[in-house]
Amino acid sequence: MKLTHFEQQEAYRFVLTFENGEVREADLQDLIGQYVPVDSLLTAHIDTEWGCLEFLNGRVDIEPKTLYRYACAAENKQAA
Repeated sequence: MKLTHFEQQEAYRFVLTFENGEVREADLQDLIGQYVPVDSLLTAHIDTEWGCLEFLNGRVDIEPKTLYRYACAAENKQAA
């Protein structure tokens, strides 16, 4: 499953749209905070071939399945 669209909301909070049509919101700080400083979040883009969310010209990327599982877990944690 690929990432098809994203929107940065505030700091590490992103709204993520996946190719199955699901839209998830997640704070990615725990996932990438030690690798991507907040002032580098604007480097985010989608690798169109793999559907990964990349930062810093591809030096940091999040595989789409990992991103999906992380976003789902984060939403479930908030709901609890």
